[in-house]
Amino acid sequence: MTKNDSVRTALALAVRADLPVLLWGAPGTGKTSAVVALGRQLDLPVEVVVGSVREPGDFAGLPVVRQEGTWFAPPRWAERLASAGSGLLFLDELTTAPPAVQAAMLRVVLERAVGDLVLPEGVRIVAAANPPDLAADGWELSAPLANRLVHLDWEVSPVDVADGLAHGFPEPDAVRVVPPSRAGVAAAKARVGAFLRVRPELVLAVPGTPERAGRSWPSPRSWEMAAIALAAGEANAATEAGVAALVIGAVGEAAGFELLSWLRTLDLPDPETLLDDPDAPLPDRADRLHALLGGLVAHVVADGGAVTWERAWTVIGRVSKTTPDVAAASARTLAANRPAGADLPSALLDLAPILRSAGLMP
Repeated sequence: MTKNDSVRTALALAVRADLPVLLWGAPGTGKTSAVVALGRQLDLPVEVVVGSVREPGDFAGLPVVRQEGTWFAPPRWAERLASAGSGLLFLDELTTAPPAVQAAMLRVVLERAVGDLVLPEGVRIVAAANPPDLAADGWELSAPLANRLVHLDWEVSPVDVADGLAHGFPEPDAVRVVPPSRAGVAAAKARVGAFLRVRPELVLAVPGTPERAGRSWPSPRSWEMAAIALAAGEANAATEAGVAALVIGAVGEAAGFELLSWLRTLDLPDPETLLDDPDAPLPDRADRLHALLGGLVAHVVADGGAVTWERAWTVIGRVSKTTPDVAAASARTLAANRPAGADLPSALLDLAPILRSAGLMP
């Protein structure tokens, strides 16, 4: 598997998980072709918008006076996507767009708004950019825009190019990916949150130079994207390289590698195992317990059954005997999601001090 195969996997996962992506690569290396091919495989219309030849009004809308006031009319490409109800919006040549245009693009990425038109939820956003040193009149990405995108490096293999010229460039393998479930995302967020308890200095690490701030860096927003990337990878049994590309693309190389290394050492029992076996061994480290209970609560909430909810309190009761602060955080979430008809289990009596500290009992 070439590196671009992993990038294609990461791109497909991101599109299904609704993570906005930025492909970095030199001009003429097939980024646009890859996005158009992905749209064809996913049966999504693709609208290519080249930032370098656009004005801010092409994203903020052009004012039109009406009887009831001023309407900021969206461009035709936005109307076509809205009419289709789904599609890929491909923002090309992002770094050759001047800062004023980038600022207008930021609203599209953040709010999915083009003028007074809000793009449907089925529209996914992919961008491409040439590194500023390879682009004519290139600009660094602003830090706010960079932090709202998952950054993927698109590279060219001389061997692949030579083979393609000699024998034809093959169509990429068909992509079959599904979006992550709400329970999967919740469990992944719990694991990322447990990691950040160990490494709190990585919650927010704004780079000190414009060059580094224009790529991926850790923030609460980008850590959430990393969690969604993990959930998307698990939902599709994706390759480790594809998932790693997405995680690193969200939070940066140093923080991403550290998270992935930490996750490899977790070795947590399955939530069903914990619910079925009251005596199943528990981790002895607080960070692993946070990840364990976070995944357990996500599983219970997704299940929605009264019996499952009642059994989960036994596990929380066990954790409360050694690390009550960890148990309190999960007890709050579990109590807030009590299913209709669920009885209060006897284990709650032992948890009364924990629940009072969490503000769940008078």
